[in-house]
Amino acid sequence: MNACSLGPLPIRITLIPGSISANGGLVTAKHSIRARPPSSSPTTAAMPSPATAKPKTTKKHNARLNNPFPRAVPAAAFRNGDAAPPLSFGPFSKLAHAHDYPVGSRFRLRWDPSLGGAVSLARVPGSGGDPRSGVMWETIPGVAFVSAASATTEADECRGSFALRDGRALLVPERQSVDRIKAFYRCDFEAGADPLRGAAFEASDETRFPVVLITGVVSAKKADPASSCCCGLRAGRHARARAGKPVLSARYWVVLEEKCDTQVAFSVKIADYQWSCDHAADASSPPRQASTAPRPHRISLRLRLAGRVQRNSTKKKKPMSSGLPVPEELSALLPPAETATEAADEEQRPEEFNRVFLTYASDRDERFYGFGEQFSRMEFKGRRVPVLVQEQGIGRGDQPITFAANLVSYRSGGNWSTTYAPSPFYMTSKMRSLYLEGYDYSIFDLTKPDRMQIQVYGNTVQGRILHGDSPTDLITSYTGSTGRPPVLPRWITSGAVVGMQGGTDAVRRVWSQLQEHDVPVSAFWLQACSEAIRQLSLNSEPSSLSSLNYLLQDWVGQRKTTIGSQLWWNWEVDDDHYAGWKDLIRDLQRGGVRTMTYCNPCLVPVRAKGNARRHLYEEAKELGILVRDEAGEPYMMLNTAFDVAMLDFTNPEAASWFKGILGGMAEEGVSGWMADFGEGLPLDARLHSGEDPVAAHNRYPELWARVNREFADEWKGKSSGHAAEAAEEEGLVFFVRAGFRESSRWAVLFWEGDQMVSWQANDGIKSSVVGLLSGGLSGIPLNHSDVGGYCTVDLPLLRYRRSEELLMRWMEVNAFTVVFRTHEGNKPGSNCQFYSNSRTLTHFARCAKIYKAWEFYRIQLVKEAAEKGLPVARHLFLHYPEDRRVQELTYQQFLVGTEMLVVPVLDKGRNTVTAYFPTSDRGSWRHVWTGEEFGNGHRSGHGTVTEGTVNGFEAEVTATVGYPAVFVRVGSPVGERFVRNLRDENVI
Repeated sequence: MNACSLGPLPIRITLIPGSISANGGLVTAKHSIRARPPSSSPTTAAMPSPATAKPKTTKKHNARLNNPFPRAVPAAAFRNGDAAPPLSFGPFSKLAHAHDYPVGSRFRLRWDPSLGGAVSLARVPGSGGDPRSGVMWETIPGVAFVSAASATTEADECRGSFALRDGRALLVPERQSVDRIKAFYRCDFEAGADPLRGAAFEASDETRFPVVLITGVVSAKKADPASSCCCGLRAGRHARARAGKPVLSARYWVVLEEKCDTQVAFSVKIADYQWSCDHAADASSPPRQASTAPRPHRISLRLRLAGRVQRNSTKKKKPMSSGLPVPEELSALLPPAETATEAADEEQRPEEFNRVFLTYASDRDERFYGFGEQFSRMEFKGRRVPVLVQEQGIGRGDQPITFAANLVSYRSGGNWSTTYAPSPFYMTSKMRSLYLEGYDYSIFDLTKPDRMQIQVYGNTVQGRILHGDSPTDLITSYTGSTGRPPVLPRWITSGAVVGMQGGTDAVRRVWSQLQEHDVPVSAFWLQACSEAIRQLSLNSEPSSLSSLNYLLQDWVGQRKTTIGSQLWWNWEVDDDHYAGWKDLIRDLQRGGVRTMTYCNPCLVPVRAKGNARRHLYEEAKELGILVRDEAGEPYMMLNTAFDVAMLDFTNPEAASWFKGILGGMAEEGVSGWMADFGEGLPLDARLHSGEDPVAAHNRYPELWARVNREFADEWKGKSSGHAAEAAEEEGLVFFVRAGFRESSRWAVLFWEGDQMVSWQANDGIKSSVVGLLSGGLSGIPLNHSDVGGYCTVDLPLLRYRRSEELLMRWMEVNAFTVVFRTHEGNKPGSNCQFYSNSRTLTHFARCAKIYKAWEFYRIQLVKEAAEKGLPVARHLFLHYPEDRRVQELTYQQFLVGTEMLVVPVLDKGRNTVTAYFPTSDRGSWRHVWTGEEFGNGHRSGHGTVTEGTVNGFEAEVTATVGYPAVFVRVGSPVGERFVRNLRDENVI
């Protein structure tokens, strides 16, 4: 049966409410069963719509030895070619001719039947404009742009690291047909157009008609034709000879709608599939009783129709009447309850379509940027990019640390794709951009040079296609719908944020040292462990960890565990550890210094903590606001040496309760906090909302940020009796590491999580720059990293310790990010600190003054981030997108706004850097420290200039410690003021 021939079948049996069911009972909902007459060979029946199923999850927490080289991105069950089958359309229909369809007033969809058929979406050109110049999205001629499949889903999980993948392929895409393309106007919608109803399209007063509907049929076939057929009968030699014919088909709808002047929304919906088989014509296939009882785990108003119809090949079949069937007639179609053997056969039938593929064209030289905060790559052509929130890992491919981490804790080393804050968004060097809505797991496959293929773990897809003439236009459009952060209170960007721990006396001692060196300080941040050494040592024996002693002391106190001192996750101050807590906060405030703390969405039992005033875990358990397991009990997740429970923010009561915890912090005088974690929701959890835990896993970081943001806004509203100017100075600040597409709508500030104290590329100082810039290209405009990195390893045969040089170079990088914040790391005693000696303290003071010198420009850029979504620290691609050399840059250099260029030293022992100066804007750059000018392929002072490229040139520049290679635009008022401020601070 050809996919294009699918349509109403000759015989239709309809059960209406109150009609008689197969067992004589009443059917309470309407059902449709389609079947061919006895003279036809195939039998076809409607199948139920998809039901969300949790993946088969394997816990790897306690595995002692693991594969040290796991696959970075799990293999797909479908090869790229399998997921992009042929496209077909009626050769004698209206689709035989090219046609344009308006999408709103600013866009158009073009159908071109040549070379097998293709569609393209473009901006309507102005008068005399090139009709090809505005193409935003186009498909590959003759190749399906929508296809559907089915596969089992498997997941591995280990303390924040996740591997979600296809299991066994059940249904493989076979063909897509296009039956109809039509533009619908408001009058059509008001008249109740059936196709729009089928697509579940909902209009409002703001809907920009016309909307365009593409509809047709997608078909699939069994992945293993030699196994049992969809109907449950074993495939005999006749069936195997017919292998490869489509056996499942479903109607699909693609709706395109203009959302704003720069965006077109798209949605893909796939109906319940129908299956067909040829067993009715195969006399060798024995008749067999079959079952149609619904699966026990699925609740559905529709009856599940098994395809195994009881037949007697030696008797003449009784023709069915066209009226309401009697129970005897229905019993042949709807047999009674299944046996155990039949239940096993039931499990062999293909599940509903649970994979949707979108396939469309890409130029071979097109470069792809975005996908959230990425740490190893800026450009992704040739890669499969998974979009799943998770712990970034330790090492992420840098050796030998990744090998060791993976060996002792499953997948804990991470890889090039693991990140806390991914996003299903990209922009390209051809000024094309797209993002997915929703939270289903997705993979963007760029391994073929001529196409992009998106695989979505679900049966619907929604998203938006963006138009822009430049990367800044695309980011502004993207963040206009996904959200932007608020303007930061000025106190957080007015000086250094000093990370401290060790109690009241330690804080006062360091504060005194900073005052002696005249360091501009905005806040003390009393740290907590983010995840300690993370997963490297999580499964190691206690005896091997005795030398680590890695968990940090902070405001909530510490406890002794089998692996040393660890944090109490009970969010209240420990009065024993921070005696005189309120006095300390008050004294710092008098000196113009704020106090910041730490919290996360997890709780631990604290019965053993003698001075606990509140037992937050017990309170949350009693209120029923914790994430639950399959048994309905609080889901206890192993962290390091103790179990933690996670708040269920799909429950509004959890958000209200936790805001009370934050309120207690703010009432004591705390001005901000690190809102850690958010990436670890188990994939088999039970949630208050009842939603799919895999999708909720990606959504949870947004929920976590939203709770914090709502409280910060509520608190600011309570204390907003000040003048407007004073209000800009006030406000609470929290910073998050986990995120998804719309996190910037809720998060005040991001930080990049737990980078290694390393010079290596994938996890260290270099990756901190890549994360900063890739996040900026993905709608995360306000971001920063820990000065010096965080994750330290200090074992006899494996040492990653922060050196003085690394710390100093990291200070120089972060002096040009939105927030300049230090961190002692997970093992302070093994790391060089800013207060370790006079050299480090002097260098810290110098970098803090450099940071202070461009505060005036930082205020401007923070406002621009809130208004347009543009990042403070920018990859040069944002402003020089056509420059091939710029397109290849990763961590080598970055812009601060448009007026400053930073070329940091990121390699040990280096005192020079290679700076690249684009010349497409005919501008020149002046070296801050020497005054040399670089422009049009020349430099004013001494030194070497390499041969110019088409759009720029390179130059070797000296950059000794304390004098990073920083340039300002010649003639820029910003640059002139920055240099003047440096002189006033005695830095120059």
